[in-house]
Amino acid sequence: MAKLYFYYSAMNAGKSTTLLQAAYNYEERGLRPLLLTPEINSRDGAGVISSRIGLKSPAYVFAHGESLLEFCRREHIVRNVACVFVDEAQFLTQRQVRDLGDVADELGVPVLTYGLRTDFLGNLFEGSQFLLAWADVISEIKTICHCGRKATMVLRIGSNGQPIRGGEQIKVGGNESYISVCRQHFKSGLATNVQPELPFAAPNDNAED
Repeated sequence: MAKLYFYYSAMNAGKSTTLLQAAYNYEERGLRPLLLTPEINSRDGAGVISSRIGLKSPAYVFAHGESLLEFCRREHIVRNVACVFVDEAQFLTQRQVRDLGDVADELGVPVLTYGLRTDFLGNLFEGSQFLLAWADVISEIKTICHCGRKATMVLRIGSNGQPIRGGEQIKVGGNESYISVCRQHFKSGLATNVQPELPFAAPNDNAED
């Protein structure tokens, strides 16, 4: 029986690298993987899934609210799809998460989704919320905070290197905009009366650890 998988982590844990490696394993065996990425994820160029270590692959760009079940069904008719991979799955809508469950249940095609669990204020994204609720298999991809503890949260940082404590939930960015931290440093980073430790400080800051 095909399943819906959700692999989540903080940023820079290698989600896209893991996705691309798994998709390559299918291709190497002559099977067809179907790679999807949301239209909002244009940081590395439209229609591309790219990893920090240089791996990349073309992917279908889906629109907000687009029926992923209908798309996958059409592709499956054209040529058998062995597995569906979704990058930046936190940007899925509730309906699209349900669509992906239907891809597994109705088409018999496993679906592997990769994304963040929470935003820079510690709140669930819509896609992550419903993947956590409906996925058959939920697995964490681990990374570490600068202190050495497991990083489970993400802070948004400004041009001065300091955490940003408000704003729109969605702002696409990389290492220049976000940093992965443990819960303790997430809380201190958002606290208005606490000066966060490095590496949040701006590069020219003379503060000591």
